[in-house]
Amino acid sequence: MAKPSGSTSIAVHETEREPFYRRLFARSGFGFAALDAEGRIIEANGTFLRSFGVTCLSALPPFPDCVSPRDSAVLAFAMRPSLAEQAPWELRLQRPDGGEFWVLASFVEPPALPGEPVAPALIVQITDVDERKRNALELAERESRWNHALESAGQGVWDHDFARGDLFYSRQWRAIRGLRPDEPIDSSLEGWLQSVHPDDRAHVLEEIRKQETGQTPFNVFCYRERHKDGRWVWIESRGAVVDYGPDGKPSRIAGTDTDITERKEAEERLAQMSRRLELALDVSRIGVFEVNLRTGDVRWDDRMIEMYGLTGEPDEGTWERALHPQDRRKATARVSDSLFQSQDFANEFRIIRGDGQIRHIRGRAAPYVDMTGVPHLIGANWDVTDDMRLREELQHAKDLAEARNAELEAARARIEYTALHDHLTGLPNRRFLDATIEAAAQEARRSGSRLAVLHIDLDRFKEINDTLGHLAGDQMLVHAAGVLNELKGPGDFVARIGGDEFVFLSTGSAGRNLAMLAEAIVSAMRKPVTFNGHICRFGASVGIASQSGEAIDAKQLLVNADLALYRAKNRGRSRHEFFTSDFQAQIIVNKQTADEILTGIEQQRFLPYYQPQFCARTLDVVGVETLARWDHPTRGILAPDAFLKIAEDLDCVAMIDRIVLEKSLADYAGWRALGLGIEKISVNVSSKRLHDPELARSLHTLAIRPKSLSFELLESIFLDDCDRIVLENLAEIRKLGIDIEIDDFGTGHASIVSLMKLSPRRLKIDRQLVKPVSRSPGQRKLVGTIVEIGRSLNIEVVAEGVETPAHVAIMRDLGCDILQGYALARPMPAEAIADFVRRQEWRQPGGGARDLQNEVRRAAGG
Repeated sequence: MAKPSGSTSIAVHETEREPFYRRLFARSGFGFAALDAEGRIIEANGTFLRSFGVTCLSALPPFPDCVSPRDSAVLAFAMRPSLAEQAPWELRLQRPDGGEFWVLASFVEPPALPGEPVAPALIVQITDVDERKRNALELAERESRWNHALESAGQGVWDHDFARGDLFYSRQWRAIRGLRPDEPIDSSLEGWLQSVHPDDRAHVLEEIRKQETGQTPFNVFCYRERHKDGRWVWIESRGAVVDYGPDGKPSRIAGTDTDITERKEAEERLAQMSRRLELALDVSRIGVFEVNLRTGDVRWDDRMIEMYGLTGEPDEGTWERALHPQDRRKATARVSDSLFQSQDFANEFRIIRGDGQIRHIRGRAAPYVDMTGVPHLIGANWDVTDDMRLREELQHAKDLAEARNAELEAARARIEYTALHDHLTGLPNRRFLDATIEAAAQEARRSGSRLAVLHIDLDRFKEINDTLGHLAGDQMLVHAAGVLNELKGPGDFVARIGGDEFVFLSTGSAGRNLAMLAEAIVSAMRKPVTFNGHICRFGASVGIASQSGEAIDAKQLLVNADLALYRAKNRGRSRHEFFTSDFQAQIIVNKQTADEILTGIEQQRFLPYYQPQFCARTLDVVGVETLARWDHPTRGILAPDAFLKIAEDLDCVAMIDRIVLEKSLADYAGWRALGLGIEKISVNVSSKRLHDPELARSLHTLAIRPKSLSFELLESIFLDDCDRIVLENLAEIRKLGIDIEIDDFGTGHASIVSLMKLSPRRLKIDRQLVKPVSRSPGQRKLVGTIVEIGRSLNIEVVAEGVETPAHVAIMRDLGCDILQGYALARPMPAEAIADFVRRQEWRQPGGGARDLQNEVRRAAGG
């Protein structure tokens, strides 16, 4: 029988049995509606229709459109089959006239009962809770206001009644500033401003002006004020106009002051934390997202957008569209279940990027409700594609273990493997090496066999890491591990012990050529490796130590190999060195020498020796070169080659130079007082000394007579490119009246352009060029060319290494200005200089020097 138009009863065909849900609709006091698979309302009872203020179904749109847009996101979860029969959902429904009302909505999939027609897709039951919900919201709002009022308690109160001239400040107001309750207050504006932070005074005056002129009836501002104990406290001042005078201006202003120092400090800490977090996220490449579950609005940061390969802004469906088809159901179900349970969750899935790449993503997210009651989901994603290979291997191992009912044993074995192996290269780690070498040492002691350790360090690895990144460095380490594995024999063991260092353990190596093995390692490591189109070249240095018999000490073997590696690196890298007993003795000697050098510095046992320099034309003494010597308590006077290298390792060469320079300046002052005619002293200056930013400052503390001192710079450090510190030091040296000389000229790399740029006072021709001039015309021609270069640039030329009379004559004839060498004088201590100059020994009979003098005079026409 047809249902009368406008009736709210449910039509029932007389030829069919009335379904159960229709009987329920008719007898229930709750609002019920039946929905088809598309969400359209196909039947409803009178209570349901009255809730919407309508009398027929045709007046209602599909049920999803009956829900307020603000709750559409919640409805999307509520109507899902997996969530439909859960607890009632709180929703806002919308009447045709636009009015909204709150309901509790439950969704049920009705079962198909035998003998009944096909049931609807979904049954929705609603209970009107609008008045209760609105009362609750109003109550919450009132409670919020009351909480704000309670929070204001305890704040410092002030009241400025200008009409009565009454200024009131509460106890809390005074306590904020460290004042006693009865302590007098300078209430004048000028007096009070002195306690306000200077940077805040202009701002405070402007805010006070706004209040007192009535421009802002209610005003809030923050500033810093000095506490009685001297520190600055942050004050938040809230003021309101209470009364107005006849002129319309405020006559009374009252308010509160709050100490917000902790809040300000917390804000600064939060800002710093936010900056660190942002930096950490940027470095780790973790992307962050947030979803408004009510509106569906989506926000992704730049790292998320880059991770997913997007070219535009994400929307509500971007994430699901990016999911790999095989992972979509599982990943979305994980999100749905966790949202329903309101708990944070982890998720793993694959995505197909915009460029077609398949990437493995791992994420964590958590739901939360903001202050307005809007549900949100916030979380982070990071790309773990590179980790999945290892994870899949672990999963495979776990599956095999479960299949064999040995899950615990497999997990323990895997943990032990991870603990004993390097995760990058797969090689054993230091822990595994320590156990293995100890066992190998015990076996070698028992069998009398030999045990060898090769300590390998990659050369130029840091440069590759710094220029091409850590991925390139990791690939180089993996390549190096592969090289060592290929060279490993049946009884060998290879481990990575950290960074770019490896250890190759060879057991039973009595018949093995360790030098050939080391050379094979060095040669293989030199071969280029390609990374992202770049050719990467690096090398390896190898230190070797071996022992046999009962004296084997595993830990000492590792130490000895490390020491041998240190020597290999010091001798030029990409080579191997053996640890020997002589090497060990040398280490002991070097250690003893290092201790003695430090003691010698403390005891001022470093002193200058001097080698006189002579005018090439007259053979008169014109200066001396200062040479560092060590007055060793047992070994006597030692030249620099006995201590300089160790002193450089100790980084104390500058201290020795300083001692020698100070003593030589004192000696020079004594010679001048004696009238010996020595006009200049010269001292050597190392490259490291020139790069010392404190050099100029230390020289300013010395009494240096202008033009009396020259600094000799090795040509090997005098290059075209000098850094800023060197150039600044050279400029300061010249300002002090110190001349610049180029030592060992002809053996370095200085160009004529850089020579002109520096304009030294003298060039010293290296003894290697001077020595062969007596027998080589070509060498004389080369030296003559250097002399001509000096003359053309107005630079004096000094010949050092003048060891024979022939050298003296030839270098004079070639035009050298000054001569220095054993033919004329050897280095001597300061106390011998005066006697040497007075006795004119180089001119005495029986010496080659006198013959030279006569030859010089004849050549000069006298």
